[in-house]
Amino acid sequence: MTTSSSKPLQPVTHVIFDLDGTLLNTETLYTEVIQDICTRYGKQFSWDLKSTIMGRREAEAIVMIQKTLDLPLSPDELMEETKKKKKELFPKAALMPGAEKLVLHLHQNKIPMAIASSSIQEAFDMKTGHHKAFFHLFHHVVLGDNPELKAGKPAPDIFLICAKRFEAPAPPEKCLVFEDASNGVKAAVGAGMQVVMVPDENLAKEFTKEATLVLRSMSDFKPEMFGLPKFQ
Repeated sequence: MTTSSSKPLQPVTHVIFDLDGTLLNTETLYTEVIQDICTRYGKQFSWDLKSTIMGRREAEAIVMIQKTLDLPLSPDELMEETKKKKKELFPKAALMPGAEKLVLHLHQNKIPMAIASSSIQEAFDMKTGHHKAFFHLFHHVVLGDNPELKAGKPAPDIFLICAKRFEAPAPPEKCLVFEDASNGVKAAVGAGMQVVMVPDENLAKEFTKEATLVLRSMSDFKPEMFGLPKFQ
């Protein structure tokens, strides 16, 4: 557990979660999907490239992958290829370690929670279909294809929209965000929110510098550090 700021941690009243790689292990599945396609064309989907696209809206990420790797597919063709593989893998998505325990704890203590994800609705439904009871615990979900969203992560828009949609709109400084990607961290910080980062172990340390707190697993989170009810 490391803090990236000399400022003391501030108490919060609302919690916003990213989805991929934070609540669900779908970042691992995304890597499998893209690498499977890249292998066919003798290309390698490196961690350097993955680090730059994590958290972005899929249409943006696809263009970056196609351009960087010079794949002999148009972005639209690459998107279609990924859809086939995702339909096979995404319904198998599992909850990340510590996610269920924390979300249930916050729900039982009536802490308002929401999800802010770059996923589009179709992909969200595929990933969450067999975890319906879990995802019903959230007050609302803001996705990457939301018509109100003008710019995806690393822009702060998605978190600001999410904060406004709570029953009583939440001030950004009272929101705590959970993220795994540097683009998501940048978005949360830009929105004026504290952010707990739970990065993939392969992610270079330089990508974690802007987070308020960095954890190896959500299981290591201590709610009382941010003025939330502690685990009993």
